[in-house]
Amino acid sequence: MAANMYRVGDCVFFENSSSNPFLIRRIEELNKTVNGNVEAKCVCFYRRRDISSSLIALADKHAKEVEEEMENGELQELSENERHQLKHRELFLSRQLESLPATHIRGKCSVTLLNETELLLSYLEREDTFFYSLVYDPQLKTLLADKGEIRVGPQYQADITDLLKEGEEDGRDQSEMEAKVWDGDIPLTDKQIDQFLVVARSVGTFARALDCSSSVRQPSLHMSAAAASRDITQFHAMDTLYKNTYEVSQAISALVPQGGPVLCRDEMEEWSASEANMFEEALEKYGKDFEDIQQDFLPWKSLTSIVEY
Repeated sequence: MAANMYRVGDCVFFENSSSNPFLIRRIEELNKTVNGNVEAKCVCFYRRRDISSSLIALADKHAKEVEEEMENGELQELSENERHQLKHRELFLSRQLESLPATHIRGKCSVTLLNETELLLSYLEREDTFFYSLVYDPQLKTLLADKGEIRVGPQYQADITDLLKEGEEDGRDQSEMEAKVWDGDIPLTDKQIDQFLVVARSVGTFARALDCSSSVRQPSLHMSAAAASRDITQFHAMDTLYKNTYEVSQAISALVPQGGPVLCRDEMEEWSASEANMFEEALEKYGKDFEDIQQDFLPWKSLTSIVEY
C-alpha cells in the first residue's frame, strides 16, 4: 500500500505514451480538480533524447571536466557498457512546471544532484536512480551548470595537514588560529545552564514587548516567545556566560544592561511574510543567483542578509 502513496517532493515516473520511455518528474503540488480527479504539478527532468545534439555535445564537455576534477579516476575504469548506462541515468533539471494526471504515475524513482565525491557506479547499482548536474531551459534551449552544486577539489577546499606523530609538538600558535567560545570544564551543572537559558529566552520575550517593530512582526505573546526561543538567543546566552566566567549573576546583569534588555534577532525574524514570499518567487526564477534576486526583487535588502536568509 505504501508503495502507491505519493507525496510532494517525490520523484516519479509518468507514462504519456506506450512507445516512449517514462517521463521523470518531481511532484511540487497535488491538487484535486473540480471533477474530483487529482493532478500533480511537477518539475520537469529531461533525458538526453529530449535535447538537441549541440546541447548533448555541451553536456559531454561538462562531463569531461567533471572527470578531470575527480581524483579517483573512476571513469577510466568503467567499461563502455557502463559508460553507456551512465548516460541513460543522466537527467537535466529544468525550472519548467507542468500539470499531469496523477493516474499516469507509474512508480517512484530517485533523482539527486551529482555528487563528485561519490562513486559513479553507485548510481548504476541502485535501481531507478538518476543524477543531474546541468539545468536545461526548454524555451531558451540552453544548458547551464546548476548553481547549487558543491564544488570539490583542491581549488575549492583547504588542504588537510598531516597528523602529528606521537610526541611531536604543533609549532603553530593556536590562539591566532581559533577563538575559544566555550569551556567544557565549568563549575555549572547542566541544570543550571538550562535554567540560565530559560532566563535568556524570557528576557528576549520581554525585549520584544518593549520594541515597537517587534510588536508589528510578532503581534501575540506566543509568537514573541517562539521568536525568543530561536538558536540566536541561545548562542548569545552561552556567549554571555563564557564572557562572564560562568558567574550566573553577572551574566544575567549583562542580559539586561542599563539601556534595557538585549534583543537578539536572526534573519528569519527580520523578514516580513511578504518579503519571504517574494524571496521564494525569486528563488524559483533565478535559483541561487542572489545578486539578481537582490536587484530585481529585494533591492532594499543587503546581499549578506539575502544569503543568510
